Amino acid sequence: MRLRRRSRRSWCRRQCCETKRPCRCGRMPLAAGRDWRSVCVKACGYQAQEETGIQERDDEMQITELTALELGRKIKSKEISVREALDASYQRIDALDEGLNSFVTLDRERAYARADMVQTQIEDGSITGPLAGVPVAIKDNLCTKGLLTTCSSKILYNFVPTYSAEAVLNLEKAGAVILGKTNMDEFAMGSTTETSAFGPTKNPWNTGHVPGGSSGGSCVAVAAEEAPYALGSDTGGSIRQPSSFCGVVGMKPTYGTVSRYGLIAYGSSLDQIGPIAKDVSDCAAILEMIASHDKKDSTSVARTDCDFTSALVDDVKGLRVGIPSDYLGEGLDDEVRQAVLDTADALRQKGAVVEEFDLSLVEYAIPAYYVIASAEASSNLSRFDGVKYGYRSAEYEGLHNMYKKSRSEGFGEEVKRRIMLGSFVLSSGYYDAYYLKALRTKALIKQSFDRAFEKYDIILAPASPTTAPELGKSLSDPLKMYLGDIYTISVNLAGLPGISVPCCLDSKGLPIGVQMIGDCFHEKAILRAAYAYEQARGRFAMPGITAGACDKSEAKAGIRPGSNYDTTAGTHVGGKHGTAVEAHAGNTVPAAPSAPNAAAEQEGE
Repeated sequence: MRLRRRSRRSWCRRQCCETKRPCRCGRMPLAAGRDWRSVCVKACGYQAQEETGIQERDDEMQITELTALELGRKIKSKEISVREALDASYQRIDALDEGLNSFVTLDRERAYARADMVQTQIEDGSITGPLAGVPVAIKDNLCTKGLLTTCSSKILYNFVPTYSAEAVLNLEKAGAVILGKTNMDEFAMGSTTETSAFGPTKNPWNTGHVPGGSSGGSCVAVAAEEAPYALGSDTGGSIRQPSSFCGVVGMKPTYGTVSRYGLIAYGSSLDQIGPIAKDVSDCAAILEMIASHDKKDSTSVARTDCDFTSALVDDVKGLRVGIPSDYLGEGLDDEVRQAVLDTADALRQKGAVVEEFDLSLVEYAIPAYYVIASAEASSNLSRFDGVKYGYRSAEYEGLHNMYKKSRSEGFGEEVKRRIMLGSFVLSSGYYDAYYLKALRTKALIKQSFDRAFEKYDIILAPASPTTAPELGKSLSDPLKMYLGDIYTISVNLAGLPGISVPCCLDSKGLPIGVQMIGDCFHEKAILRAAYAYEQARGRFAMPGITAGACDKSEAKAGIRPGSNYDTTAGTHVGGKHGTAVEAHAGNTVPAAPSAPNAAAEQEGE
């Protein structure tokens, strides 16, 4: 164990979010055994470096503070081994995840075997990528061969795929080591990660608040430094909104840039896989790895401009930035509005040209999105019927009754609500009135963005109307939860790329993120702007949560993935509820789709 001593003074790592000057109020005495991180005494929100004479945390804890690229460089230079990186992440998970519930499945045995293989490949030069050997967390709706993939739903509690998603395969080709699968809103339907059958995930900045969703587990894993980076999926803001709530960087690429093969579909015309990391550089490097043309996905696009890290230059001189005035009006929290304007000022000071404009059609985005997404979900989820795999009701009379009871017991309330809505808008007599009208509105929204990008290179907007709400408050009012997606869903309807970057903390100490939106296939423009802003802002500190800060008594209430259900009542039996578990072999496994049918499966055809 390598020990170092801190300097005599203990300053906050970054500038104070109130004064915008370097904060010097973090000189707090360190109690015996206390973690070296603390919150600034004046609640500026940034972590203070503690008093002198205290030995720094051990190597494993230091490893978790590195960004993915920093860790990759240390592995490549043999300062850290792949096993040591894996040890550090699992130790962090063991210390924190009982309270945060970011993971639903872990596979240590296979991960360590994979780590040894990757270490050998790095040493013999067969793998040379910048993230070779770096552990990664995978959202639980991305298929992973031999590892439970449940979509955080009871109906898929025992599903072990016999194939991996193309994005996961691309990571593994680059030397990634999978830690496990992260919690999410059931079938990605939700904005808080509270609809999971395995219990809610908690925000590491304040465990009384939600982390956002549906990729909340992946964002919490990165923010709590359990994983250097993660993959999520974004259907209506499911990467960008939780990234904003958790103070990490999350990116949704242009539709078709990353193959959806192996992504369990929610809304096929809206879903897109993307990276979640600590900074913009990591996101660019991850996107380079997972972006590829895939014949198994009929919507995949063959691109030749996937060198996204080339956009990481601290130069936005002449960049045209538009701020939709529609986004700054009623319903937006004052602190979030100020954060967006401060970000605009930072870009302006670096030479960007910033102005407000009227985007129009904003009020039609939410109804159009929920009609289209629910209709596609109704079709996509029809395959989960208890026949071939997954949960089946213990008592039923006949085939149709088995369908009804298995789906009624297997799906959660939010999923059933959206299936019913989708079935309604697709039904005879309502298809033209609702679904076709929503598709026309989607086309008009895309045209509105096209006109905006004739004048601007990027659009700057909030990622969410507020910071993270308290646990339990959103589910009591589903309509209010839907309205919280107002700034993110238009990007999915138009198929555009977007990135959420943390900028500061609000008065409650919760992160505020801003969103940068680009034209189709112009990821480099938003990466360039986000990177330049990040350089002006400085490194954004993670929450520095410790095991004692997590409320373990209420965490992980729910069923256990891979466990058995009582054959008479269909309830969970055996094992601690919701504990992150090892992957179980021997579960019923459906056949892997053949390549020609894979795209059709994702499209729900």
